[in-house]
Amino acid sequence: MNAPAGPALALTEALIALGRWLQSTGYAFTTVTPATHARVNARSSARVAGGLRDVFGWNRPFAPGLLPRPAMQALREGGLLADGPAGLLRSRVRFSSLHGALYAHGAFPTREADAVFFGPDSVRFADLVAAELGRAPLPAGSRILDVGCGAGPGGLAAARHAPGADLVLADINPRALCFAAANAALAGCTATVALGDLYAAAQGPFDLVVANPPYLNDAAQRTYRHGGGRWGEALSLRIVREGLPQLAPGGRLVLYTGVAMPPGGVDPLHAALAPLLQAQGWDWRWRELDPDVFGEELDQPAYADAERIAVVALVVQRPA
Repeated sequence: MNAPAGPALALTEALIALGRWLQSTGYAFTTVTPATHARVNARSSARVAGGLRDVFGWNRPFAPGLLPRPAMQALREGGLLADGPAGLLRSRVRFSSLHGALYAHGAFPTREADAVFFGPDSVRFADLVAAELGRAPLPAGSRILDVGCGAGPGGLAAARHAPGADLVLADINPRALCFAAANAALAGCTATVALGDLYAAAQGPFDLVVANPPYLNDAAQRTYRHGGGRWGEALSLRIVREGLPQLAPGGRLVLYTGVAMPPGGVDPLHAALAPLLQAQGWDWRWRELDPDVFGEELDQPAYADAERIAVVALVVQRPA
């Protein structure tokens, strides 16, 4: 495992220690959307944590004596403890279950510019990658890149279906790489972490590139949410345009992203990429996975002309 060095190493090691302890307890938690999370935590019965799922899943304030000493030590050493109300504490990390593995990710609500997001999108993304490799497995010795990896669910889903593959988890957010490195260790997966802007972090050729980039127009321009462009599409465009030259012969790019749909129903991301993909002459598939996500974003001024935000999948394959 190639983990972050220096001060980031303490965070990575703390996340691994917490994750392994939670695994030993049988902990499991299904992540939900931020809107659902807020609604559930607004209930009067949810004001104070009563167990591990409340602390590390629902991220509720907890009494100092609720957790055993090793867990509290790991939280402190990783800088993962925050003050809560009335002398209570709050964890600055959550853990969620996916495909039998445990993923560390950011605290709720994810307001920080360097927050590490994990949610239902992460589940759909990992499912997409798993389905694609189930349809057409990778050859032995393949190289995999999860570009903009965040907590790492896409790359780790790919690695589970390609034993012995060389996995690179790349992100522009150093904190995300700490979480991704820890999640790889918790999954028993060997991976290299790489810091940089998209493909500047790791050069190809790759047999598989997977990406679930930020795809919203975020007024605060937080790294994990803001995709740039009119409606957050700019990063998705870059991943495809800059990613095709990084593919090895027979290599694939799997993109999971969101698209703000204007009146009339014409998918603007598809319209922008189709000429490039047709000119390339490679096989490619496009489909809409979910017609309506993040509906609350439509209240924002940036989306005044959008009717909905859909989730789409693109798979491009270079000829062998």
